[in-house]
Formats: sequence, C-alpha cells, structure tokens
Amino acid sequence: MISSKRRYVAFAPGAFAGRAAKTAHGVIAYASDETVAVVDPAHAGKRVRDVLPYLDSDAPIVGSVREALAFGPTALLIGIAPPGGALPDNYRAEIATALRAGLEIVNGLHVFLNDDAELRALAEAHDAQIWDLRLPPAAPLFSGAAYDVGARVVLTVGSDCAVGKMTAALELTRAARAAGADAAFVPTGQTGIAIAGWGTAIDRVVIDFAAGAAEQLVLEGDRRARELLFVEGQGGINHPAYAPVTLALLFGCAPDALVLVHVATRTAIEGYDSPILGYRELIRSYEAACATVKPAPVVAIALNTHGLAEAAARAAIAEAKEQTGLPCDDVVRFGPEALYAAFAPALRKTAVRRA
Repeated sequence: MISSKRRYVAFAPGAFAGRAAKTAHGVIAYASDETVAVVDPAHAGKRVRDVLPYLDSDAPIVGSVREALAFGPTALLIGIAPPGGALPDNYRAEIATALRAGLEIVNGLHVFLNDDAELRALAEAHDAQIWDLRLPPAAPLFSGAAYDVGARVVLTVGSDCAVGKMTAALELTRAARAAGADAAFVPTGQTGIAIAGWGTAIDRVVIDFAAGAAEQLVLEGDRRARELLFVEGQGGINHPAYAPVTLALLFGCAPDALVLVHVATRTAIEGYDSPILGYRELIRSYEAACATVKPAPVVAIALNTHGLAEAAARAAIAEAKEQTGLPCDDVVRFGPEALYAAFAPALRKTAVRRA
C-alpha cells in the first residue's frame, strides 16, 4: 500500500453495470477511500446511482481517464475482475494517461503491472506508483499458530464463486462493531485488499504455502482486533477450478465457525456443469472437511437474494431456515444486524483435534 487515503477513479469501460466490475463496486460500497469518478463510456453522463442505485454514490461516470482528471483523483483503480485476470489491450492507453498525470495505479488483475516494462517506465518518469494488489508477500508453511489466537475466527464459505462472501464478511464485521465487539475484516482477495488496505490474495500464493499465508492473515487480524475476526472466503468446496483456495482458507484460518453464503437463484457452478449443492450437503461437506483437524460448525446462512422480489426473497430465506434450522438473512437487503445477533451469542473457540 502506498498511501492511506485515495481519491479513486474506478476504471471499468463497458463493464461497470455488470458483475465483472465487482472490484469497482466493492470499493465504492465499502472502502473509506472516496471514489470521485467512474470511467465507462457506455454510461457517460450518468451518476453511479443512476446505474447501480444500491451503491448509493453520486460519483459521475465519464467516458475517459482524461475527463476524470477534472475531479481531482489521486489513483486509478482497475475496477474489473475478468476470468484469468489478464490486462485487456484497450486498457493500456488509458492507464498510460493516468500515469502521465501522476496517478497511482491500483491493480487487482492477475497480471502485475510492475512487471510491464512500458508501464513501469512511465510510472518512474512521472513519479507515479503501481500497487499490484495480488502480489503476495512471502509466506511460510502452516505452523499451527492460528490455533492459539485469542479472537474467535469466522470464515465465510460459499456454494460457488461470486456469491457474496466478501460482502457478508464486511457486513457482519460492521454489525459486530455496532454491537460493541472488537471486530476486524480479514481480506483474502484483491477487492478486499483494496477496501481494507492490507491482506493477501490467497489465489496467488503457491499452493503448499497457501494455508500458511491464510494463517499469517489471521495472526495479523488478531493484532488488529482481539475479539472477533471475519475472514473473507474464496471459491467453493466443490468448485472444479477453485476448491483448492477454499481448502487453504478452511485449514489455514483455523476458523471457529463458518457462515455459508449462497445466491438464491443459482443452481449450477458458473462456467461448469457441476451442480450447486443443497444446503444440507454444503453444510455436511464444509463441516466434514475441517472436522478431523479443527472442527468448525456452520452457524448461519447469508443468502444473496439479488434479483428476487421482496416476497420471493423472504420466502427463500424462510425455506433456508426450515431446511437447516439455522438463522438466515440477506445481510445487504435487510441489513446484517439480525443475522449477527442470531448467532453471535453462541460463538465459541473450538479446539484442535490431537492425535
């Protein structure tokens, strides 16, 4: 991280209205740094709230980085997260414009812009910085130190990718703090890192060290909040591509409890033919995965009801409660307070199993 406060231009040309721009959406919704403009020619002339009302932002949407400079930004956020994380060719000229203006580039792509000779030279020539969010620090092997943290650790786990695990962790952290708990959000992906200003993108860590990297995040979280940590989950237990990062977090974070996150309308793993497992099967799978090392029960369901009418959303929440016997709510649509209050009193440290 280069500076403590930024004025962002969120760069998402042709993509801001869709889920591909989830990095831009997350930073606008949750970061303490202000987003002063968005670049997307498809919606130029509008405000953020005109396109995505739930983001509750009046930031203008403009057609180019050059137009955005009028709003006094200090940083350009690469606001999309495309599959594979490559740099689209049509981004280069606009990133170059930002560097020539001295803006910091905050990059969540898998491609590291500090490794791009042309862009790096521009940054050096114009005294600009590049922050590659996904560049992980060196990580040790998992040591077991996470078993001894004082804070209770809650990990959000999902039925798929892009279901709202980060959002659930952020909202529950907010609810815990409002209730008087010393709580912290632990970021494990590029958007969470941009929001919180620290963290490690677990999906960029060599697999043997991924659990160790997750453990280091919990140790750092325990230094920031001594009572309660909400760790941002990644992937899904039966995701054909991303299950390994899920398991790294499940073991490395040594959680005491799990919150299951699911999109109510989704029936298959996106991009694959694998089915979304039912609630009971998901709960059994997650609890069984960690049961032989450090048991962690699923204590609640954070249901993403986006796209459903309110009556249908409430019906989906009621169905999840009936099927599982667990508290369930949509922490964005109806707020996180009720869900947090329903499971927080029962949170306990769980013991590691010993041979």
